[in-house]
Amino acid sequence: MQHPWLPGSNERLVDMTNAPPRSRARLPARYAPILGLVVLSLFMTCIVSGISTLRSIGLAPNFFEVWPTAWAMSWAIAFPTLMVVTPLVNRIVAGLVEGEGRG
Repeated sequence: MQHPWLPGSNERLVDMTNAPPRSRARLPARYAPILGLVVLSLFMTCIVSGISTLRSIGLAPNFFEVWPTAWAMSWAIAFPTLMVVTPLVNRIVAGLVEGEGRG
């Protein structure tokens, strides 16, 4: 029995393009702002802590042991900070752009 992607196979690949989407549990839309901050803070702290750790210890043998700890510590600070400063940032941005009823 040959695999479907090998030449000379007598089997066909299953066409998943028309398969119905899988049902998965989703959060209500009201959680979108906080979830956005969680995702943003995870990505940002991952990148920044990775660069910072790399600059501090280089590509040392223990880099992948040190980095997750640095990432966790930076996320523990970054996420609450985002929660506090986001309303201020939104007000600043609203003052800098034209909106409905302005201009």
